[in-house]
Amino acid sequence: MPRVRSSVVLLSLMAAMMACGKGKTGATRPDSLTQDSLKAAGNIALPVVGEPVRKGDLILTVSATGQIRTDATTSLKAETGGTVTAVLIRAGDKVTKGQELVRVDSVPLMLDLRNAQAQLATARMNYRVEIEPDSIGGIPISDAKRNYAIVKSGLESANVAVDRARLALKNVSVRAPYDGVIEKVTVAAGDRIGQGTEVAVIVDLTNLRVEAQVLEHDIPLLRVGGDAQITVAAMPDKLVHGTIAAILPLVDSVTRAGRAAIRIKGDGTLRPGMYADIRLEANRLPNRIIIPTKALVERESRPLVFVVRDGRAEWVYITPGRSNTRETEVLPDSATGLIPLKPGDIVLTEGHLTLTHQAPVSLTTKRENGPNN
Repeated sequence: MPRVRSSVVLLSLMAAMMACGKGKTGATRPDSLTQDSLKAAGNIALPVVGEPVRKGDLILTVSATGQIRTDATTSLKAETGGTVTAVLIRAGDKVTKGQELVRVDSVPLMLDLRNAQAQLATARMNYRVEIEPDSIGGIPISDAKRNYAIVKSGLESANVAVDRARLALKNVSVRAPYDGVIEKVTVAAGDRIGQGTEVAVIVDLTNLRVEAQVLEHDIPLLRVGGDAQITVAAMPDKLVHGTIAAILPLVDSVTRAGRAAIRIKGDGTLRPGMYADIRLEANRLPNRIIIPTKALVERESRPLVFVVRDGRAEWVYITPGRSNTRETEVLPDSATGLIPLKPGDIVLTEGHLTLTHQAPVSLTTKRENGPNN
């Protein structure tokens, strides 16, 4: 009897639940809510990032590391001793070629010049005293006589003294020898300095170079004039382009690495002493259809990219070719002989790994991916 009663109660509860499920006419069922939610979710445009397909040269590269150096770090020294009357720069200041940086008191130097000029006048008078009797008497003055008069009067040394005093007065200011940035200033107004005293250090941040360490088996692949792509830890997303200026002749017997000298133009953000990752041009493949390597995904072991068309992400199967890790060439399809992408197509590079075909997307950024970026 207890089992029969339990069964009756269970059947009654199930009947009541079914009746509640039907409800009144026009009521929405729970399963229909779920379907509507999924349909609405399918129409939400997902934010993604895209970059254009381009046609151009694909540069195959070899990897190297190196350190950024400058062509010039100059210790600026006073050409003239004296008291510093003005320091016109501070550490970190940008300066231009010829700009006055430090000035020395010019008054003592002007007095030195006047004294030298007075001595020169005396020497000229003594010279005339030596040769005047002969010239008055009409006696030709020999070269030996003239040279003797110059030495005895001190005329030559007096001329040198005047030139030296004028030069000292001209160099009363220390000026920048080239455009650069002041690394440090070592004097202050009121300091008494001598000739040759360091007053500041200037660094050239425009003409930079990198000495790249290249493995010996990669050295034959390089050529002078080839492209170099440089990144530093301070700006990992920014590519700096340089040129291979020289391939140095010696290979280190321990590290089995040679060196390539790379010239780069600084923009003020690169600093000497920074370590750099470098990709050096080893081969150039002209006129290729090129995509960013990070656009590549695989579905069922087949490579494809997502192309944005009419607000939706369409997957397009491709045949990838050679790559330099940043960019990859697209080869013609083996069946049709055609390349399924054209320059200017936007392929997704971020937010695309879990997308489905024809998924609605919102393109938040179109990043230019030209050869000079």
